[in-house]
Amino acid sequence: MLRAAEPLLDGGSGDAVANVLLRTAGAGVTAFALGMVIGPIVVRTLKRFRTQDIVEKTDSQKLAELSKGKRDTPTMGGVMFLPPLALAVAVFGNLQNQYVTNALLGTVGFCLIGAFDDVLKLTRRGRSGISGRGKFALQCGVSVALAISLVVTMKARATGADLKQLLSLTVPFTSASLDLSWAGGWPFVACAAAIMVATSNAVNLTDGLDGLAPGCVIFAAAAFAGISYAVGRPDYAGHFSIHYVRGAQEMAIVAAALAGTALAFLWFNAFPARVFLGDTGSLALGGLLGYIAIVAKQELVLPIVGGVFVAEALSVILQVASFKSTGRRIFRCAPLHHHFQFGGMHEVTIVVRFWICAALCALCGLATLKFG
Repeated sequence: MLRAAEPLLDGGSGDAVANVLLRTAGAGVTAFALGMVIGPIVVRTLKRFRTQDIVEKTDSQKLAELSKGKRDTPTMGGVMFLPPLALAVAVFGNLQNQYVTNALLGTVGFCLIGAFDDVLKLTRRGRSGISGRGKFALQCGVSVALAISLVVTMKARATGADLKQLLSLTVPFTSASLDLSWAGGWPFVACAAAIMVATSNAVNLTDGLDGLAPGCVIFAAAAFAGISYAVGRPDYAGHFSIHYVRGAQEMAIVAAALAGTALAFLWFNAFPARVFLGDTGSLALGGLLGYIAIVAKQELVLPIVGGVFVAEALSVILQVASFKSTGRRIFRCAPLHHHFQFGGMHEVTIVVRFWICAALCALCGLATLKFG
């Protein structure tokens, strides 16, 4: 297994740098290869179960008409993510690093919530899955547990000013940070949990067209692979004037595995989709992205890197707020991708243009390191 002791990684030697880069690339390629191997098996297996009836589940007759050709497509494709992701990280990652093990455990937690919701949707015909409050409570539970574990890990790795910096929010483009270390770090726990829940739901809302969510996740994960690598090296952190986080370079392996797995899923989810992501995958993808951003201490860069996810979530919030307060809708339909779909734009055109926006957002997020 291609691993290195963490002290070597902190030193920034040529061998250590090559080791991390090699393991990052290996994790991405391995996750993609494993995803391509198990993908056909997952699709065939899911087809044996009753598929989600999109026409019955939607509240919009026009959206039902646009989606009628997809009613026989199996969902819960997110089960395809866990095996490649876990195996790639196990082979190329350092499982002695608590950040890595927490990432895997948190991904399993979000995946189980989504799977439970998807199963209820499939088995209770004409009815929804977990209630909105129930799903939110479960997401909060997993996120708070992850955040508490993260604080414990940080306290074991740093003390004094370093710990205070770890338990803070760094403001992009400035040297300022918001201290959340007071009251035993509970403000940081609340903020970290909120970020993971918000990102999880934002990716879930984005998952509405073939290939849209996994394609955007690929760009975001690739960006955070680079960010995590820089944050985990003292020389790079000093060069970019960002806070050095010991052991954070291992999250580059996790992010690369995430990108590779999403790329493999995109092979089967591209228009016309053979399988849908479902809450099983979308909640897990978003939760893991949020966790990686928190470990890398770039929480406020996450809305920049994931600009497409933010736009999708905001469109829903604005639509609901406008309709409840004025009785009028801002968009033809929310989330935002349906607004363009209702305007007559082809699904593939919408998806590719959103991918372009996701790529630009990822580049802008990386640029914040240089202009910090």
